[in-house]
Amino acid sequence: MPSPAFARAVRRATADALAFVLPVSCAGCGAPDVSLCPACIRRLTVPARTSRPLDGGLIVHSAFVYEGEVARMLRVLKEEGRTSLTRPFGTALAALAATVVREPAVFVPLPTSRAAYRRRGYRVVETLVRRSSLPAARLLRVARPTADQRGLGRADRARNVAGSLRARPLRAPHPVVLVDDVLTTGATLAEAARALRAAGVPVLCALTVAATPRRGDPT
Repeated sequence: MPSPAFARAVRRATADALAFVLPVSCAGCGAPDVSLCPACIRRLTVPARTSRPLDGGLIVHSAFVYEGEVARMLRVLKEEGRTSLTRPFGTALAALAATVVREPAVFVPLPTSRAAYRRRGYRVVETLVRRSSLPAARLLRVARPTADQRGLGRADRARNVAGSLRARPLRAPHPVVLVDDVLTTGATLAEAARALRAAGVPVLCALTVAATPRRGDPT
């Protein structure tokens, strides 16, 4: 089986070759001949921040609502490998952290499953954190495989990820902030917080690039 690095190199080479043949379109709105149009760039510089408490007390702060151009850009990043989008999203995460994190902290990305890493060739959340330049540590690992969360309800998502993560202690005397790309029900973030606390690591809050609208939220 080809290594993730080889697969990533092939995808990049293919993308470079196709750039000479196929027209580029904006990752957010599909406007032609530009990878990210001025309107979508402005969209990423004016966040629509939200905060949502999860069961267990974890507060999740998000830079954007997962809809419209932002949702499309995140899908393009994750499914089409347009990693240039990690830069503006990383900048948005850094700005969000500066607003809501009031004490020194270490930022902990949620781990990527082996299947997702093999498919994409890179770890989305770790790349976002790296682009943000926030102080980070990889403290979480996947302890067991889980089913695809798509299509599962809140209770099924929680059962699916229960006990799926393990954490190692943090040597530095700082609390941590969890980081993920999209907040849906928060089941994976809640499991990550549980694993870290079980390892004796205090968790301040969580940050995500975007949060799906809740039923009853204004649109």
